[in-house]
Amino acid sequence: MAGTSSQPSSPGEAAAPEPYGGAPGDGPTPREGPAAGAGRRTAAAEPSGSRGRGAGLGQARADLAGARPPSLWSRDFALFFVARAVARLGDTMLPVALAAGLLQHGYGAGAVGLAMASTAAAFAGLVVFGGVIADRFSTRKLMIGADLVRLGTQALAAVLFYSGHVVLWQICAIGFANGVAGAVFQPGVASTVPRLAADVQAANGAIRIAESSAQLAGPAVAGLLVGFASPGGVFAAHAATYALSALCLLLLRLPPLSPGNSPAVHASGHTSGTFKADLVEGWREFRSRTWLWGVIAVWCLYMIAVWGPTVPLVATEVVQQHGPRAYGLVNSALGAGTVVGGFLALRLRPRRMLRAGALALFAFVWFPATVGAGLGVWAMAAGAVVAGAGQAFWGVMWATTVQTQVPSDVLNRIHAYDVAGSLAMMPVGQALAGPSATLLGAGHVLLVSAAISLVVPAALLAVPAIRGLVRADPTSTLRSGPRGGLPEEA
Repeated sequence: MAGTSSQPSSPGEAAAPEPYGGAPGDGPTPREGPAAGAGRRTAAAEPSGSRGRGAGLGQARADLAGARPPSLWSRDFALFFVARAVARLGDTMLPVALAAGLLQHGYGAGAVGLAMASTAAAFAGLVVFGGVIADRFSTRKLMIGADLVRLGTQALAAVLFYSGHVVLWQICAIGFANGVAGAVFQPGVASTVPRLAADVQAANGAIRIAESSAQLAGPAVAGLLVGFASPGGVFAAHAATYALSALCLLLLRLPPLSPGNSPAVHASGHTSGTFKADLVEGWREFRSRTWLWGVIAVWCLYMIAVWGPTVPLVATEVVQQHGPRAYGLVNSALGAGTVVGGFLALRLRPRRMLRAGALALFAFVWFPATVGAGLGVWAMAAGAVVAGAGQAFWGVMWATTVQTQVPSDVLNRIHAYDVAGSLAMMPVGQALAGPSATLLGAGHVLLVSAAISLVVPAALLAVPAIRGLVRADPTSTLRSGPRGGLPEEA
């Protein structure tokens, strides 16, 4: 995922869950989207069995020439664009509110890490099942339902913080419920982007820019709300963003899937085949792609040793030493960097996307390094800009690779395995952040994370199937079928 201030995208964007209560998906983890462009996969990247299937997908593309998805800025893509942007606005406010709110009530870095880990653990543990559900039912309706659940949980958190009755296990329980909702929501993102835009990379870049622009405002607004009101106000604002996201998705109409790429559907509205069989098929497709599971394996190290401890420790270190407004500035700087990375991803179209993304990922070292070294606020902000640009570029490269290399009929499930594998170690890293900081000091832990953040892209580049994977043409990815195609949503 590629990530944002509050989270990475699995090895590639779209979306890990926010540290607490956020919408996973947006964040450094490989994320959103399918595609039928598997016909151009290389022999190094795929086993022979997968190549045969890719050839069939290439033929299907030729047969469906002219049935392209709508242009990028259609009404429906604009609605999805707004939904993702407003959700990110709320999500990037949460780390500030959570750190400041728990610190005000006598809790420390360990409590902040546990609260964040409760969301990540539920999300990572259940997202695989969410992927199967997304392939069997209406993804749009599932996403709307998940947003409404999180509207309720964040409203409850706001009441608790407003009342001053803050108990850690209750906050963790709310975070866990948000993680479950996110596990249902996130797989649907994977299959939505390519159905709404013909140019998958441009769509991913535009969404990343929107999310990052929202991230510029989110932490700063959260800092002001915490400083002049209370953390409860931030939770209330976050609940409102889920309401607006749900409204946009309610108005959204997805184009029909082509018959060849649609799973068989019963009259009851779900796909044929057993739940277990769908789960096994998704795993088989996942493990058949060396470049895919190779990235996820490396990302486990990233989660446990880099992103997991960085999120809570940066939050607590900056808030304790410089105040919540300073943390808002640093987090906004990370958002500014991801805007830059998003624009670079719109302009640059490397032939080997994962190699280019891994090279950009070296820049992330400056985020934990500047905070761990105890530099000034402006130095931390500058490091965050550079780190955000590298992380965002990697995120778009990863998301687009998954969407254009994976067959559409298994994409939600593969995306779910991708997300689960990417994030499996994040709650471990978050939970260990407090004890590690107590033992070694928060600054030293962050410096270790900075060193390991250099090892991760080096490991990615060391795998031939990852660095040598040739891109599939995103404009050749056909998601919508002729009028006679099977619609997923009315």
